[in-house]
Amino acid sequence: MFNRREHPRPQFIREDFLSLDGQWDFTFDDQNEGLKNKWFHQFPESRKIEVPFTYETQLSGIDEQEQHSVVWYEKTFSVDDLANRVLTFEGSDYYTKVWLNGELLGDHRGAYERFSFDLADYLVEGENRITVRIVDSLMNEQPRGKQTWKEETFGCWYVGTTGIWKSVWLEKAAFNGLRAVKMTPDFDNDCIILEPSFKNKALLPTDKNYFFEATVTFKGELVSYHRSLFVHEMSPIQMETRIKKDSNWGTQRWSPHEPNLYDVTFKLFDESNNEIDSVVSYFGMRKISIENGKVLLNNEQLYQRLILDQGYWPESGLTPPSIDALEKDLDLTIESGYNGLRKHQKIEDERFMYLCDTKGLLVWVEMPSTYIFNDLAMTNLTDEWRQIVEQHYNHPSVITWVPFNESWGVKGIVDLVKPQQFTESIYYLTKAIDANRPVITNDGWEHTISDILTLHDYEEFGAAFAERYADKEAIVENDVMFNRDWFAFAKGYGYKGQPIIISEYGGIAFENSTEENWGYGNQVKNEADFLERFNRITHAIQDLEYINGFCYTQLTDVEQEINGLYTPDRQPKVTITEIKATNERRFK
Repeated sequence: MFNRREHPRPQFIREDFLSLDGQWDFTFDDQNEGLKNKWFHQFPESRKIEVPFTYETQLSGIDEQEQHSVVWYEKTFSVDDLANRVLTFEGSDYYTKVWLNGELLGDHRGAYERFSFDLADYLVEGENRITVRIVDSLMNEQPRGKQTWKEETFGCWYVGTTGIWKSVWLEKAAFNGLRAVKMTPDFDNDCIILEPSFKNKALLPTDKNYFFEATVTFKGELVSYHRSLFVHEMSPIQMETRIKKDSNWGTQRWSPHEPNLYDVTFKLFDESNNEIDSVVSYFGMRKISIENGKVLLNNEQLYQRLILDQGYWPESGLTPPSIDALEKDLDLTIESGYNGLRKHQKIEDERFMYLCDTKGLLVWVEMPSTYIFNDLAMTNLTDEWRQIVEQHYNHPSVITWVPFNESWGVKGIVDLVKPQQFTESIYYLTKAIDANRPVITNDGWEHTISDILTLHDYEEFGAAFAERYADKEAIVENDVMFNRDWFAFAKGYGYKGQPIIISEYGGIAFENSTEENWGYGNQVKNEADFLERFNRITHAIQDLEYINGFCYTQLTDVEQEINGLYTPDRQPKVTITEIKATNERRFK
């Protein structure tokens, strides 16, 4: 029986899989000679690295922070079945080329999304050899997130992530199997809409018939069943989600209070009724909507108590050290009185998303930023963002898309047409893929078109905050400037009645003697001072009736940024029950 928590892709499980995480051969290629010398045929003398940890981290076994633009990996594995093997990388930063037994499988550009290769043409009995070359750089055209683009770390930008940083695995998956099944909950009509698609559909015989089967269950009991001829890619299939509970029929909703999940199995058959593919998945039934300046979850007002979560660990950087470590962060979030999180400048491990689905935590998915605006940066961000939205679409915990943050990568957006139009294009691309979730363009300030007006304000005094926000019209009409430099909207754009959320605030740090370590505003001397400041500013936000929620900076300290509620090793810096009581003061 599969263990969903341990599988690298918990929402699309084929039971026959082999993790390739662990020890690989590894070498730097500072002279960029590996291609010329055909290292994919004969790997050079090398050291060992623990995948998926990058060479910059302790858990990799290397722990070197210097920039190396080209790195190579190699690993051998054995299979006893040559048919239907697929190699998947959950994340590799940045430009990746992959060979199997010296034959090029393909390449991929991007850092945060999943990509795969079919191995059937080059797989051999017994031992096989995967070779990987990865090129990274300090270029600002790459979506970098919080990775430094200098030789050293600075401000709130941290050590780089080069190479394989998420899980790698093999699975048995037919060449003509399922590529994906898009699942859209139709909450009001008690049904789930499925849109299946093939792998390699264009290469399949046109005179063959295929049949798609889906079985929906809830806690082991059959809910609905469907079988039909698979004619067109992504033709919508509607399936019932109501179940009988006591004497009533109804859909089991997903929410932070009741994170109900349905199980679903997808099967694909040929015209002789031979099973081609079988995938186990799940979904949650919930609805996100906006009405009259409010965000609604399942047609009821949702007040979002979020925490900014950057997902760094001192021993492993962006890569979680374990699944238990991922779960601990989520448990700390819940224990602190938050009902969700804004995953900041990072696309997290799939198992993290699964845990959020099971625990009922709301998630804002935010694109790691580029730091320059030109055609190459636009292409890189667009290509990667599209894949990220598609890959995370099915998670019920994801309630908001955030493709831009604080004008990073779209400098000049306040009055320049080209970056404004770029943010609009990403907004509409995202809405074309997902019409059901809100999209925030330029979280923090200088919004163009956006479903929610989000504001970043690190004011440390509650009374000053309350005075600044007392007049809502002054805020939305660009009469109030944030952090001395920014207005709510870019020029030419205005308020359309969107919900308003304070999506960054706080950032309180304790006094320290190291100049590089910092937080927002004046540092506090002790826990009493911390809690007084935290309470005053949080109360000021909660007392504003037109504010729909907040996001506190941040869960943990990260490198030189020491404004977390917890230390880097996840020890509380203040009494967490006090934080929880304040967060839940008005809305639970």
